[in-house]
Amino acid sequence: MIHETVVTTVSADGVIHIAPMGVRHRGGEVILMPFRPSTTLDNIAATGSAVVNLTTDVRVFAGCVTGRRDWPTVPAERIAGVRLQSALGHLELLLMQETGDEARPTLRMACVHEGRHAGFAGFNRAQAAVIEGAVLVSRLHLLPPEKIAGEMEYLQIAIDKTAGPAEHEAWQWLCAAIAAHAARRETARTTEESQ
Repeated sequence: MIHETVVTTVSADGVIHIAPMGVRHRGGEVILMPFRPSTTLDNIAATGSAVVNLTTDVRVFAGCVTGRRDWPTVPAERIAGVRLQSALGHLELLLMQETGDEARPTLRMACVHEGRHAGFAGFNRAQAAVIEGAVLVSRLHLLPPEKIAGEMEYLQIAIDKTAGPAEHEAWQWLCAAIAAHAARRETARTTEESQ
């Protein structure tokens, strides 16, 4: 099972990177599988550590895939890293092993600390829709425009019925990113046809 989380890493120079990432739990290990190129992967290779953040603030998911990566963080407790200040909980991880193919390595991470900071009331449908929308935006370069449009139209139902202010804001970011991508594609197509 893949759990949608936000992974925070720090470069060797101390630069914080925040990225949504699906993770797997296997026994006491956490499995990360970032695609190359990946700042998350580079940072883990440099420092051997990462933090998995559990949050219901879906603006972080939508923000990261639309260029908004400046979210408040606080120092981790047992590793040289940071966690999201808004995290309901977090897992501090150390790299045990990197295996797999060149394009998408598998990182086996040991959990050395687990912190709980707030209760979890549960996701509403709009939060789940924003997370799905963020996944679509992260794959704009891979998926046909019709697929994106159809999925977003369906997800809009949950936004219309259950979104609060944070979910509406995140959804607007995603819709703007999709519109900008479509405009760039159209400009490129028009330019190509005129040559």
